[in-house]
Amino acid sequence: MAGLAESGSNPDVDLLYDINGLAKDAPRWFDRGMEFVGEYGLLLALVLLVLWCWWTVRRGGAECAAASVAGLVWAPLAAGIAVLVNVPIRGFVERPRPFVDHQGLDVLVSGKTDFSFVSDHATLTMAMGVGLFVVHRKFGLAGIGLALVEGFCRVYMGVHYPTDVIGGFALGTAVALLLSPLAMALLTPVMKAVEGSPRAGRLVRARRAGLTGQQARIPEARAERPDESDLAA
Repeated sequence: MAGLAESGSNPDVDLLYDINGLAKDAPRWFDRGMEFVGEYGLLLALVLLVLWCWWTVRRGGAECAAASVAGLVWAPLAAGIAVLVNVPIRGFVERPRPFVDHQGLDVLVSGKTDFSFVSDHATLTMAMGVGLFVVHRKFGLAGIGLALVEGFCRVYMGVHYPTDVIGGFALGTAVALLLSPLAMALLTPVMKAVEGSPRAGRLVRARRAGLTGQQARIPEARAERPDESDLAA
């Protein structure tokens, strides 16, 4: 993989220069904004998106709210596991950062001394986006869109090759989807137990005003929206 970085005529390097070249022509304030967005902003946005989805699912009152919340718990866990899986991959591939082998790049972030393949940021964001998609399509599409922007930012900032980002997308997607059945089998009973708790149950399902505990369990007593969540459909 390191050999891909040695030839300036290969598409990976050409695309790197094309995208990073945009930073040379952009105003300094725009580059500073891209630096913040690419390092922290999009990760924070995805965390807020997960919380927003949780609030929506929780207030939706669907019968399988516990399964939906379990899926939302799995999304950040999948991201963390994917990054751990990336540790031996990076050590095996040992691909240097693009600015190590190529001159003339506008590097917006300093201090990147680890290996380049695959991108942790791309892995994190795509795992969370795909995890969200399993629970709720609209929120998931928004999360995947943020992950794609994150990948563009990493190349724009001069700290990753395009193939580093593509590899991160693939790794995040694989972990989120392949381990999802096992994760849901373990997390859903836990969320159901939490749902049955008098106090902690509100973390899974909002209590409807004016309904008794028994009425809250009758589907006909609630106005449900089947399109609110994929797991609740």
